[in-house]
Amino acid sequence: MDDALSSTLAGVGPRLAGLRTARGMTLADLSEVTGISVSTLSRLESGGRRPTLELLLPIASAHQVPLDELVAAPPVGDPRIRLRPRKAHGMTIVPLTERPGGLQAYKMLIPWRGEQPDPRVHEGYEWLYVLDGRLRLVLGGHDVVLGAGEAAEFDTHVPHWFGSAVRDEAVEVLSLFGPQGERVHTRAAPRGR
Repeated sequence: MDDALSSTLAGVGPRLAGLRTARGMTLADLSEVTGISVSTLSRLESGGRRPTLELLLPIASAHQVPLDELVAAPPVGDPRIRLRPRKAHGMTIVPLTERPGGLQAYKMLIPWRGEQPDPRVHEGYEWLYVLDGRLRLVLGGHDVVLGAGEAAEFDTHVPHWFGSAVRDEAVEVLSLFGPQGERVHTRAAPRGR
């Protein structure tokens, strides 16, 4: 057993005893509430018995505390993702991937960019999914509007341009962009299932 686990388990007994005495309970009181024998509770508190989930769960419930308080679980790190948005061509672009090369994911907030599109070409392949709003996509000879839940994919060698389809409203888009020849692969269950 590694040192960290050993020290964590060694600290459980004193925490159990401290919690019980702080609540003014005797071992007999706790035994009655949990259904665990007095001798087992005593050995848990003294370190003579290794704590198990089956023993700790009823004790945590009796004291109305989370299980991690009994075992002094290490604190969970900050779960927030700190994305760094950037501005480009009037759009707010938030990279969702941080690895260099390969497929890249972005969340984009795209404003209305006027009625006259200025299509461009470049290396790559792009997949767009509209999260909220309406996206105008000019692609080659096509001029289409996509709503929330709709997607488009295209080779970026084809002249393309996109922006909000509604004046004074931005559209929120998820973009997957990959190197030339790399495409998004989707799988669906075969018909008949």
